[in-house]
Amino acid sequence: MKTKLLIGCLLLAFIVSCKKETANSEVKKTEEISNISIKSYSYDELKPLLEKKDDKIYVVNFWATWCAPCVKELPYFEKINKEYASKNVEVLLVSLDFPRQVEKKLIPFIKKRNLQSKVVLLDDVNEDVWIKDIDSTWSGAIPITIIYNKDKRKFYEQSFTYESLESELNKFIN
Repeated sequence: MKTKLLIGCLLLAFIVSCKKETANSEVKKTEEISNISIKSYSYDELKPLLEKKDDKIYVVNFWATWCAPCVKELPYFEKINKEYASKNVEVLLVSLDFPRQVEKKLIPFIKKRNLQSKVVLLDDVNEDVWIKDIDSTWSGAIPITIIYNKDKRKFYEQSFTYESLESELNKFIN
């Protein structure tokens, strides 16, 4: 009887200590991602970022973590962001992920892939309005990209390779 009681106590202590460690590791995960914050925009709030009239060239990509073609091309936008920053080019990644999944999916995704471009979340359920306002030819599919400056604007409903993205960007630089 004493042996059974001793084994039961040891088992209980082991279970409690494991739960405590799991809780601590969850706290650490939250702390690791807490230094990344994603600003959420309605379309009315986002629209000014799509229409700036300064001396920069803007590359705006609409994407989501659940979109395989979007994820595949993200490194190309990151490379553009890094290599063309000195040429007055700014990359903006507009996530169309579900707002309730920002903490569990979007932020860990950004952290894991070490995204350096600015990432914002478009949280607006009136997609029938903003899709057509962004471009009247947009079917609603992603990824899409807009490259613009104060004089010129081009809409791309397609995936890019690095070479094709760089080629399109250079049409704005040259």
